[in-house]
Amino acid sequence: MTAPAALEIVVALLLAASGVAAVLAAVGLLRLPDFFTRTHAPALASSAATWCATLASIVWFGSRAPGPALHLWLIPIVLSITAPVTAMMLSRAALFRGRQAGAPLPPPLGGRQ
Repeated sequence: MTAPAALEIVVALLLAASGVAAVLAAVGLLRLPDFFTRTHAPALASSAATWCATLASIVWFGSRAPGPALHLWLIPIVLSITAPVTAMMLSRAALFRGRQAGAPLPPPLGGRQ
């Protein structure tokens, strides 16, 4: 097996892993019972899918260019910061709306209503 063929196999496996993680995120979004668990699974799986796709890009373009492809690292770093924060903010908004509607949810921290 030549080096380019091995490189293509590695990139293909990383992209396949990215696709599997994205499909698992979609299945989790459809199958999980409530809003709070539905925000958790896709946030984790989409981050994993992005990391796999970015690693595939780094491997592919790193082998083609003379220097490292460092600009590609910005994608997973920004996503790894923003995806959990977005999931947390959505969950807080859902808790607030549920409490305003009188749903049986846990009380806010500190015991204030």
